[in-house]
This record gives sequence, structure tokens and C-alpha cells, in this order.
Amino acid sequence: MISPPRILSIAGSDSGGGAGIQADIKTITLLGGYAMTAICALTAQDTTGVHAVLPVDPAMVAAQIDACVNDLGVDAVKIGMLGSPEIAAVVADRLERLSVPIVFDPVMISTSGAALADAATIAGFERLMALATLTTPNVPELTALGGDAAMQARGVAYIAKGGDADGPEVIDRLVIPGQPERVWTAPRIVTRHTHGTGCTMSSAIATLLASGASLEEAVEDAREFVRAALLAAPGFGAGHGPLGHQAMR
Repeated sequence: MISPPRILSIAGSDSGGGAGIQADIKTITLLGGYAMTAICALTAQDTTGVHAVLPVDPAMVAAQIDACVNDLGVDAVKIGMLGSPEIAAVVADRLERLSVPIVFDPVMISTSGAALADAATIAGFERLMALATLTTPNVPELTALGGDAAMQARGVAYIAKGGDADGPEVIDRLVIPGQPERVWTAPRIVTRHTHGTGCTMSSAIATLLASGASLEEAVEDAREFVRAALLAAPGFGAGHGPLGHQAMR
């Protein structure tokens, strides 16, 4: 195993620093990994919402991936916001050549409610789910992907995250084909500072997998990392504020 493990985040940039590439770099670094990036989209974003999105040219996304893979090497990949169906296709083309853990966060809607993927981009997710070691949909994303029945019909491993559901407890379900479902339950942390939870969790899982953890261990430890970061949120912004990554040192 390479030390530190090399983690490639393929995702969008969040100018406010709470989610996307910025959250991934913080998480990967704090968990002992070496963070690399392929930026798929630029966003003008803060805690109140996404104000503008500029997708990167797919050829440039491919060039970023190639640069990291060919020179530095990659031990795990995290996929987040992609920005267009063409980017989704070029990412799948590149990842088909790799044999490392891949964690796919099928980002469709930001914490503030902004749409970050159109129907054509969501359709392009099929190849990525088939390639991924784990797909990490939240409640609305799981619904958009067809629910549990559709995910199980695809024969892919996924974690159904319960942070967006109602109720005093958060229930997360890890579904691996051919294995009993693993369920985690924890008291809900009541806070508006939840921006970047999905990005943080998926990049944490990728880093932990690259460090040698099993899929179940990686999910369990990533959940605890996110919960601790939620409790340490600095309280920035007027909307959905960022997590407290700084407290995880």
C-alpha cells in the first residue's frame, strides 16, 4: 500500500469552500491521504445557494485525470458533481482503465436546493454506477435513480443516506449485492450547517478504502467523521453553513 494513499477527486469547485473539490481536499488531507483533483465545473456558490455554474470542457477534464494517473498514480477515486453528460462519459472512459476503489456521489441537487445535474447527465450516471465500488445517494438522489428496487436490479453496492429524511434519527443503509443489509442509526444532529456532508462522506470513504479499510469499515468511520465535523461547524454564512473540518486534526 502506498503511503500516503493518492486520492483523485473528480468534482466541481465550490467557491465558498464548503462542498465539492474544496471539501474533498480537506477531508482527504485530514484522513492522511494525498489529494489530487480533476475539476469538472466552476461554481459561484456560498451558503445561500449556487449562483452560477460553468462546466469545464470535457477534454480538459480528461487531461486533468490523465495527468494525475500517468505521473502521480491513483489509489482511489471520488466522483462528485460532473456538470454535463459529456463529462460523465469522458470520466467513465478514463475510469474503465483503472482498477482502484471508486466512490460515486451522484450529485444532482445542492444542499441549498440548486439543480446540479440535468436529465441527460443523470442518464450518464449508469456507467459510473456500474464502475463504482460504492454509490452514495441521499434521499432525493435515490428516488431519482429509481429507488431501492432499481439500485438492487443494477447489482451495485450503495449506501442509502438518511440525512435528508424526516425524524429524530438518521438511518443509513449499506446494501452490497449478496450480503445482508448493514444499517446504522444515530440521533439526528439538528443544525443548518450541513453544506458539504455528501462530498465529505464520499471522499472520506474513498480515502479509507485506499488506506486498506473494508467497505463496511470505511463507511462506518466516514459516518463518524461527518458527524464530528457537523458538531464542529464554525457557523459561517447566512444559509447552510460548512462543516468544521478544521476540528478533525
